[in-house]
Amino acid sequence: MIVRLSGLLLDVSPPSVVIDVSGVGYQVEVPMSVFDQLPAIGEPVVVLTEMIVREDSQTLYGFQHAADRQLFRDLLKVSGVGPRLALGILSGVSGSDFALMVEAGDAGALTRLPGIGKKTAERLIVEMRGKLASVDAGGGDGAMGGNDAAMEARAALTALGYSQAEALKMVRQASSEAADDASAQALIKAALKQKMKT
Repeated sequence: MIVRLSGLLLDVSPPSVVIDVSGVGYQVEVPMSVFDQLPAIGEPVVVLTEMIVREDSQTLYGFQHAADRQLFRDLLKVSGVGPRLALGILSGVSGSDFALMVEAGDAGALTRLPGIGKKTAERLIVEMRGKLASVDAGGGDGAMGGNDAAMEARAALTALGYSQAEALKMVRQASSEAADDASAQALIKAALKQKMKT
């Protein structure tokens, strides 16, 4: 199983890239959000990967953040969702926004994502609701991506009785106005203050 590639970016041809690792070129399919973060051709690049082996193919899917790869894996567990559709979802929305849609039961918003019809949207909500607490925005939202303080703040707000979707939204809003190095306590205070205004 190949879970990580580190090498030189050899080619970019959406939806895939080619990475040269010690003279071997690996073709990796990636979400559209990854293309904005790629270095120039010939520069070093690192991607986290998920390998899908089928009877007639072996395909590598690449991600910039562990949370995006985990969401991809979780999506594949949903009946009727294959790698292409999962990649399309990650191309169309950040992990945190997807979690908000699922937790809020917003089938209408989900159907606006590529390849998702009403039945698939309802299935995503039924099968994934309550299972996305660890999803952050990955590369889609710098204020939340990989931020331990934000994750701690969300956990605290959930413990105070807010739903996961509410806590996620509150901390995202607080993070967008706070300093990059804001503590969990500062984020919680800002989130509660904003909530009182609404």
